[in-house]
Amino acid sequence: MGICISSESFEIHAINYGHANLVHYEDNNNNGYQQIGSVYSQQGCKGLNQDSAILYQGYGVENGVFSGVFDGHGENGQIVSKLVMNKLPSLLLKHILSLPKITSPKQNVKEVDESAKNKNFNKWKEAFLSSFKVVDKEIKCLEKLDCSCSGTTAVVAIRQDDDLIIANLGDSRAVLGRKTEEGTIEPVPLTTDLKPSLPSEAERIRNCGGRVLALEKEPHIQRVWLPNEDAPGLAMSRAFGDFMLKNYGIISRPDVSYHHLSSNDQFLVLATDGVWDVLSNDQVVSIVCSTNDGAAAAKAVVEASIDAWKQKFPNTKRDDCTAICLFLQQRASLQNST
Repeated sequence: MGICISSESFEIHAINYGHANLVHYEDNNNNGYQQIGSVYSQQGCKGLNQDSAILYQGYGVENGVFSGVFDGHGENGQIVSKLVMNKLPSLLLKHILSLPKITSPKQNVKEVDESAKNKNFNKWKEAFLSSFKVVDKEIKCLEKLDCSCSGTTAVVAIRQDDDLIIANLGDSRAVLGRKTEEGTIEPVPLTTDLKPSLPSEAERIRNCGGRVLALEKEPHIQRVWLPNEDAPGLAMSRAFGDFMLKNYGIISRPDVSYHHLSSNDQFLVLATDGVWDVLSNDQVVSIVCSTNDGAAAAKAVVEASIDAWKQKFPNTKRDDCTAICLFLQQRASLQNST
């Protein structure tokens, strides 16, 4: 896991991607290496589409990838999600390049590999923790943008060779499609939904003076409230922004984890909760397998979630639905896991 980047290519990573909420970018200097991926989003029925997503192929190393989905909420959620999408890729690389290079002592090959893997993961973890903190501070300092009750979730997966580093903030989700010994594809969750209903998250919030409770009309949704006021009712426990609750347990520190990619790991799916609220991990993996087309997989997942919303919640305003699908191997026929 390393960074191979020139000053010229860093110019590309540092660009502002503009106002679009979806970005699919491929570095032309990837020596012909190609990965098949897709990004797709569909506005819900609540107003503006507040989701943003980026799939950046050729990020850092030849087969490197930056993939991230960001689910905005509140009055200015759509602005916050785009801002985070634009800031994180270059900020993370800048931080990684500022850290000292890793040198391993002379040991047997297995020990050297394990030592290098751990040190590189620690570098990326440090970069994620620092970058998320910086971005949240920048959002707070924006004079013309009120984010007291606006913010965004984030789930980011970075591939560097055979290493996958995942950072999760909120209730978007990352799932891996892995081939079993029987040849079927099974879902492997790479993140845990960080919601107030999670006991460890609820404990932190309550220890900080915040309240966690559900409204009578929606008893299945735990929300975060101020100590002495029935506001704002945030349905996640971590987020960028939401500064009204930052002293009461809402944090911008992501969960960061590592996964070593093997030949059995077929594809990666990142999606906002508009997808996961109506489709299970198994269903999403099955949809991607049946599509068998990396360029159309994200659209298939989103369209299936829209159909599921109509069937499960016909009288509810549908949420924005956004997905990224990235195939990790040379394409082969994928067998459904049913």
